[in-house]
Amino acid sequence: MNEAAVLEIGRDGLWVVLQLAGPIMLAGLVIGLIIALFQALTTIQEMTLTFVPKILVIFVAMILFLPFMMTTLIEYSQHLFDVMVSLG
Repeated sequence: MNEAAVLEIGRDGLWVVLQLAGPIMLAGLVIGLIIALFQALTTIQEMTLTFVPKILVIFVAMILFLPFMMTTLIEYSQHLFDVMVSLG
């Protein structure tokens, strides 16, 4: 196994991590911005107001994106196993 193959596996691994975490992080970011805007417009500065909606939205996003996440992870795992088999 040469350096290019190792770098490709590492790059693919980082890309898979971004694909898996991206939709959930984006959902948390969007709901955080909406809550911050609501707090700024109403001058309600309750710190606990942000936690419950964020938790709910992230939970719903995980349920919605779970099939995509599992497919992506399974494809990457199969690719890694194929590389391992080709080395042995």
